[in-house]
Amino acid sequence: MAKTTHEITDALTLLTPTAKYTVSGTTIIWNDSDVAQPSDSAIDTEIARQKSDYTAKAYQRNRKSEYPQLADQLDEIYHNGIDSWKAEIKKVKDKYPKP
Repeated sequence: MAKTTHEITDALTLLTPTAKYTVSGTTIIWNDSDVAQPSDSAIDTEIARQKSDYTAKAYQRNRKSEYPQLADQLDEIYHNGIDSWKAEIKKVKDKYPKP
């Protein structure tokens, strides 16, 4: 699968955070003689790692969108106690378990 400009830029930012470069499409224009340009293989590996990390954290994104707002959670604790709050939170955690 072809790499996107965004994927290449993200990989380079993590691999060489201080380097100076430009990415145009899938072409990297390296403008930094002080930092070695990562190989295509290193960039591909970093892109794969980022994709894997993103996929592995889907449960976090799903949970975040379904948890009640913090004010509502505090209100639940105040009015119904910590056990009631835990039960509400557990529903979301059970729906989206950690892998």
